[in-house]
Amino acid sequence: MLGMQRRLSTPFLVLLTLPATAMGFALSVQISALSWILSTRYGLDLHDIGLVWAAGPLAGIVGQVLIGILSDEVWLWGGRRRPFLIIGGTLAALMLLALPSIGVISEQLGFDGILGVAIAVAIALDLSINVSFNPARSLITDVTPEGAERTRGYTWMQTVSGSFGVLAYAIGAAFGNVALIYVGAGIVLLFSLLPVFVVTEPRELPRIESSGGERTSVGSVLRLIEPLWAFLLYDIVAMSLRLAGITPTGYGLEIAFGTLAAVLIWRALSVRPQGVRVADDYADYRKVLAANSLSWIGMQTMFVYMIAFAQQRFPTLGADDLGKVLSMSFLWLNAVAALLPALVLLPLARRFGEVRVHAMSLATMAVAFAGIYLFARSPLVLYALMALLGIGWAAIVSLPFSIMSQRVDPARIGLYMGVFNLSIVLPQLVVSLGVGRFISGATDKGLIFLIGAASMAFSAIAWRSVANKDRAIVGTTVEVRSH
Repeated sequence: MLGMQRRLSTPFLVLLTLPATAMGFALSVQISALSWILSTRYGLDLHDIGLVWAAGPLAGIVGQVLIGILSDEVWLWGGRRRPFLIIGGTLAALMLLALPSIGVISEQLGFDGILGVAIAVAIALDLSINVSFNPARSLITDVTPEGAERTRGYTWMQTVSGSFGVLAYAIGAAFGNVALIYVGAGIVLLFSLLPVFVVTEPRELPRIESSGGERTSVGSVLRLIEPLWAFLLYDIVAMSLRLAGITPTGYGLEIAFGTLAAVLIWRALSVRPQGVRVADDYADYRKVLAANSLSWIGMQTMFVYMIAFAQQRFPTLGADDLGKVLSMSFLWLNAVAALLPALVLLPLARRFGEVRVHAMSLATMAVAFAGIYLFARSPLVLYALMALLGIGWAAIVSLPFSIMSQRVDPARIGLYMGVFNLSIVLPQLVVSLGVGRFISGATDKGLIFLIGAASMAFSAIAWRSVANKDRAIVGTTVEVRSH
């Protein structure tokens, strides 16, 4: 196995991606089954479902950043990522098994309602996933050199993970979401544990020379996430109001923070490169955060609220058939996303650059979102357009990680991977706390896909401000070249 690791052979890269695949499979189960269970089995309304989904991003805010920092510094059981993969994978499998038993758990605890139990299970599941997801992705950076091999590692990550995502939705479509949950628990446990005992983690990681004395603090993290400040502040205010039982009238809060978000993102994207100094990397890193955050508003809106769109567009379908339509929709989305990264996106990225390919992929996604709103009046049309969405989804879950990892200190990749995750979870919280209110009150639930179209269009434009970079490790330092 060590020889395969030194050569970075394809079988080794496939094995290397299994922990990330396990966490991706857990998320696929959650996307396919959580809203369906809460809506059809327990009768929660859209606003409460959004609150349950908000628990996951809350866990991610703490989990991925903290675990990222810890996994950079510890060395336990023969690895820095290994202990977190073992613990997180085991807990994630157990929490998946708890999903169909939310009602039973609530009854055993003597609760009148299930909302609190559902939130607790969602937090536990997402915290478990976040314990593993950051180290699983960081492990790829640890083992692969920067440049083409790093991109190859992350595109194979999405190819393998996406293929099992297809399997997840196929199981859900053929046998139902409950069967999917039990199969998922087994796969998550196996794929989390198997690779960590055969992959050799490097004891020392290359470091950007000038960053050796840089210390991590709350202030330094806040400076890094400046483009995301508006999302963070809105999430704090909106969550506080929700917990206090206060429901604002109108959308003044959303308009105010939306305006602030636009200003901060524009400010981050407007910074121009000033050479090849290492310090410039973090300006480009902030651009990556800003551009990535925009795309996740559209994705999370679809994931959480597509059940409402399907119920409105296909009112004659029963609960089980509706669940199968959702599973088939996500199956087609992930089937394309599984095939494209290694077979199409990687060759295109080598020729045209990762950033350009990613921006174009998001542009096609904007068209597909708009197409679903306009034309998806039957399940077959919906499946076809979801397949078109898969082009952008393939890029979202593979290329940004490679782009980001080549703009930061590789010895602190756990920290920067965790901070990068904030560009995903903070917009996800905005969707649960703000967009959910808007969609609940909207007569036409197709608005979900108009939001997605606008989100992807703005994200594609934002990504064009990110410079393509080639970086090479020279000894223990990293040389940066922009073009």
